[in-house]
Amino acid sequence: MRTHAQAVVIGGGVIGCSILYHLTKLGWTDVVLLERDELTSGSTWHAAANIHGLHDNNNITRIQNYTMDLYNALEAETGQSCGVFQPGSLYLAQTEAREHQLRLQAAKAKYYGLHFHEVSRDEAERLHPLVDFDGIRCIMFEPSGGNVDPSGVTNAYAAGARQNGAEIIRFCPVTATEQQPDGTWIVRTTKGDIATEWVVNAAGLWGREVAALAGLDLPLQPTEHQYFVTETIAEIAALDRRLPSVADRDGEYYLRQEGKGLLVGAYEKDLRFWAEDGTPQGFGHELFADDLERIEDNMMRAIDRVPAVGEAGIKRVINGPMIWSPDANVLFGPAPELSNYFCCNGIIPGFSQSGGMGLLAADWIVTGETRYDMFAWDMARFGTWADKAFTKARVGDQYANRFKIHFPNEERSAGRPLRRRPVYDMQRERGAVFGLNYGWEHPLYFGYPEGAEDHTEGFTRQDWWHQVGAECRMLRENAGVIDISNFAKYLCKGPGAEGWLNSVFANTMPKAVGRSCLTPLIGKRGGIAGDFTVTRLGEEEFWVIGSGMAERYHQRFFKAVPLPRDTTFESHTDAMCGFNVAGPRSRDMLQRLTNTSLSTENFPFMRSKWIELAGVRVLALRVSFTGDLGWELHCATEDQAQLYEALLVAGKEVGAGPVGSRALMSLRVEKGYGSWGREYSPEYWPQEVGLDRLCKMNKAFLNKAAVAQTLAKTAREHLVVLALDSAETDASNADATGGEPIFKDGQGIGRVTSGAYGYSVGMSLALGFVSGAQPGDVVDVMVLGQPHKARILAEPPFDPKGLRLRA
Repeated sequence: MRTHAQAVVIGGGVIGCSILYHLTKLGWTDVVLLERDELTSGSTWHAAANIHGLHDNNNITRIQNYTMDLYNALEAETGQSCGVFQPGSLYLAQTEAREHQLRLQAAKAKYYGLHFHEVSRDEAERLHPLVDFDGIRCIMFEPSGGNVDPSGVTNAYAAGARQNGAEIIRFCPVTATEQQPDGTWIVRTTKGDIATEWVVNAAGLWGREVAALAGLDLPLQPTEHQYFVTETIAEIAALDRRLPSVADRDGEYYLRQEGKGLLVGAYEKDLRFWAEDGTPQGFGHELFADDLERIEDNMMRAIDRVPAVGEAGIKRVINGPMIWSPDANVLFGPAPELSNYFCCNGIIPGFSQSGGMGLLAADWIVTGETRYDMFAWDMARFGTWADKAFTKARVGDQYANRFKIHFPNEERSAGRPLRRRPVYDMQRERGAVFGLNYGWEHPLYFGYPEGAEDHTEGFTRQDWWHQVGAECRMLRENAGVIDISNFAKYLCKGPGAEGWLNSVFANTMPKAVGRSCLTPLIGKRGGIAGDFTVTRLGEEEFWVIGSGMAERYHQRFFKAVPLPRDTTFESHTDAMCGFNVAGPRSRDMLQRLTNTSLSTENFPFMRSKWIELAGVRVLALRVSFTGDLGWELHCATEDQAQLYEALLVAGKEVGAGPVGSRALMSLRVEKGYGSWGREYSPEYWPQEVGLDRLCKMNKAFLNKAAVAQTLAKTAREHLVVLALDSAETDASNADATGGEPIFKDGQGIGRVTSGAYGYSVGMSLALGFVSGAQPGDVVDVMVLGQPHKARILAEPPFDPKGLRLRA
C-alpha cells in the first residue's frame, strides 16, 4: 500500500470509483481509493440504476447527459461491460402542471442539442404496447433513457482508474483522518497510514461517520426504499426488442423492463427512516425485510397504467437503504471550514449523475473550480442550522414527494420554522407568508391570514401574483419596507483591513470614510464568484455586504488570502439585522424619525452614516436593490423590533407598508439588476454581465491572472433585459421564471436567468444571456415550453438613467 498520495478517496461505490477515475483522467495518477469492504457495498449494489438525461436544473441536465454518453465510451476504454440498456424512456403527463414541466424540458433539450421530444399516442403504443395511455395529456420520449448494471459501471470506473495508475485497496476501513499543520492529511487505516494532499469523502451510507472523523457534521439521513421485479411476462418474452422505461411521476412510481419481466419501484408516503443514530459499521450487502403493503397505493397506480404488472407474480423484492440530504441533492465540494477535504455525499440518482459528478469533483480538486456553476449541489448551501431534526423532516418530505414537481418560487414547509429574527411574529401578525433563505425565515409577501403558508402549485401566475403587484406599486408610488436581514454582513477591522480587502476584491476599496463601492469577487476561472457592497466606516474599519445564501460558500475565497496581523474579518449576519426603505417618499418617511438631514446634498447616493433613527443606532447606506430612492438600514439584532415598529408607523403616514422578497424580485428585474446565483456566477465573465469596469487591473487581487485572461477575450454572450409580449403572457397566465431557453429564427441563442412581471412598467420581463442578438431584436422565450415573442430592450424599463436613485 502506498504511504503517500495526491488524493485518497474513501468509499468504493459508484461515486468514489468515478471520482478516482476522473482524477486520473485529469493527470493525477498518484491516487488511492480505500473501501471498507468490497466494491459496491452499501447502496450501490442494489440500486435500480435507471439513467435519464433531463433535470429541471440546466447544469444538472448537462452533467447527466455527459454521464449517459460516458458509459459506452467507458466500456470501450476498459473492456469492462457497464450493462448499458438504452431502449428509451417515456415520460407521461397526467396534469397540466406536468405537461408544462415536460414541454419546458423539451425546449431545453432543443436548446442544448439533446434528444427529448413529444410523441403521439400511436407512436407511444408502438414503443410500449403494455401501457394504457388513457388520461395522459402529453407523452415525451427520451431515446437514450434506460438503465445500467450497478456492479458493471462501478468496476468499469475502477478498471479505468487502475489502468491510469490509481490504487484501489479493499477491506481497508479508515479509522482516522487527521489534518496536519500544513493543511495536508494523514489517513489512518487498519492496513497502515497514508499521507495525502486531499481527502475525498465518498463513503455513501457511511458519509456521516467518515465526516465525523474530520470534525464535520453532515446533514444526511438514510431511509429504506423498495422496488420489486415480476416473473416473466409472456408479452415481453415474445418481443424481439427491449421496452422503454416509463416515467409516470404523477402516479408516483417508476417502471422498466428487467429480464423478461418488469421492475417497479415507489417512493411511498409511509416511509421508514433507518440508522438515525449512525450507519452500522458491519452493514454491507444486507437488505431489509419486504414490506410491500407500504407501497400498495403506488403499486395499484402502476397496475392501472400497466395491467401486466398485476397479472404477473413477484420474483423478488429489494428493500435497501439510501442516504439523503435535506433537498435530495448531493452535498458536494470542499468543506469551507477545512483545507483540502472534499465531500460527495447523499447522492440519490447516482447512475444518472456518476460520470458528471466524478468529472466536476476532479475539476474542483485539480483546477480549483468546476466548469459549471453547481451551487445547487454545493455543500455550503447548508450551515450548522441544518440540524438532525431539520434534516429528518426535510428528508421525509423529499422522499414522500420524490416525484412532486418543484415549481418555480415554491417553498416547502417541512422542518420549519427554523431560524427566526426578532420581528418574525410581528411580520406574521401582518399576514407575512415566509420563505427559507439559508435557514432564515423571511417574508415573501404580506396580506394573507396569519400563519398562512406559501402554496405555489404551478408554473403559471399563482394567487399571490396580485398581492405582490400591490406591494410593488405601493413602493414605486410611495415607499416600502423590505426586510434584508438575511443579507450576509461582515466587519473588517484593523490596520491591514484596506489592504486585505483590496487583495480579495477586484474593485478598489473606498478611500474616504462614508463612501461605498460595488465590487466583484473573482473565481478561479475568471468568472463572477460574488458581488459585494463595501463601505468605509472608519480609517481602519469596513462594512461588507454580500449574498446571504452564499455566506458559507464565500468562506473559501476569504480564506484564500491570509489576514494581516491585528486585522479581523468577522460575520455579523446573526448580530445585525436590516431593512431597505425605498420609494419616492422614503426620504420623507425616514426624516420623521431622525434629526440627521437626509437631503441629497447632505446624504448623497452611495454614502453612509451612523445615524439615530427612532432612538435606534443605525448604519444607513444610501443604496437600494429596488432601483429607487432608498436607504439600507442596519441595526443590532436586539433593536430590530423597535426599529421595525417605528418604520411601519412612519410608513403609514406616507402610504407605505411592508414589502416582501417576491416584490423585490420584480423591482430589481424592472431595473435590470443582476443577482448572485442567477446572473452572477463563476460561469459568467465580468464583461458579460457589465461588471468589467469594476475590475481594477492596476492592483493585485484574488484570481487577477484568471480574470485578465477572460477580459482579453470577446464576450461569449451578454446579459440583457427582455420584454415579453403581454398578449401572449396574459393568454398563458404565466411569466418567465428562469431557465427558459431563448430562440431566434429557430436557433437557440440564450436562456432566461430571472423573470417577473414588472407591475410598475406594465411588462412581463426577463433577464437573460443571449449571443448573436441586438437590442430591438424580436426573439422567442420558451415560457411553459412554448414560444412567446419578446423584444430585447436597449435599457431597463424603469428609470434607465438612474435619476430616482440619485434624487
